[in-house]
Amino acid sequence: MVRPSLRSATILAVFLAGCSSGSGPLDLRLAHVASPGSLTAISAEEFARRANQRLGSLARVTVFGSSQLGDDETLLIKLKLGTVDFSVPSTIMSSAVDSFGLFEMPYLVRDRDHMGRIEREIVWPRLAPDAAERGYQLLAVWENGFRHITNDRRPIQIPEDLRGIKLRTPRGHWRVRLFQTFGANPTPMSLAETFMALQTGVIDGQENPLSQIHSQKFHEVQSYLTLTGHVYTPAYLIAGRDRWQALPEAVRSVLAETAREVQAFVYDQAELLDSRLLADLRSEGIAVNECDRQSFLEAGQPLFDQFAENVPRGGELIGRALALAAGEQ
Repeated sequence: MVRPSLRSATILAVFLAGCSSGSGPLDLRLAHVASPGSLTAISAEEFARRANQRLGSLARVTVFGSSQLGDDETLLIKLKLGTVDFSVPSTIMSSAVDSFGLFEMPYLVRDRDHMGRIEREIVWPRLAPDAAERGYQLLAVWENGFRHITNDRRPIQIPEDLRGIKLRTPRGHWRVRLFQTFGANPTPMSLAETFMALQTGVIDGQENPLSQIHSQKFHEVQSYLTLTGHVYTPAYLIAGRDRWQALPEAVRSVLAETAREVQAFVYDQAELLDSRLLADLRSEGIAVNECDRQSFLEAGQPLFDQFAENVPRGGELIGRALALAAGEQ
């Protein structure tokens, strides 16, 4: 008889620990850092609702938002350990898997149609295998959104206006480099800590999609919102690869199909939120302004060169993504 390896035994133990006692459904935990009402929260809840309808007595997905089970970095660790089953990271993936830094390049993604072509031609054939090598199973590409800058110092028109501003960024090294290039003083910080840091003046501003700005109530402690749209960040529904492979095939089939199907819902919600939330933020009193996007694009060009130089196949990934902007297949 072949004895199981320690690795296999550990995976089995984690799998059994995630199951409910007796013959009840498997207990699957989906954790994320976003607040109620955000696009991430809405997306996760819709996925859980649809999946649970189809899974019946096989399994049940429960969602834990608002960093209840940890920040983004902690959740990536828990995915590998199998103590969390799914998460919805965004920027942090660029630090966990180098090639995902593609989505940190300024103004790379033009719109959702462009993102759809990038997903088909780059994410699934190239980035998903990179994630698998690092222990993560990519199930679906959802959305975090186009990111904008808020601050309590002044309206931002050009990159030089960011000089001296302490700006919260996610813990992704390419985002830090981007805002260093723009001239700001970027401060990596978890989302859960950001409101208090803004309120107390530890930082002057932050950057996020409108959905996060509104749901986190940043407009209550910020005076200016600049519609830079400097980066489009996808959100990824992922699982730990070992934990995923340990799930029954019938459960994996339902989850994988549902995860992909929910993308259309996510994009519909994103478009609705973009228009509604901007009006809401204006009505709440935050001053909204456009910026000179060309000046931001020009200032961010060194990042493209750094990515091409430091990430394997980085230049190839950038070139392919830019070609797809024109609909090239």
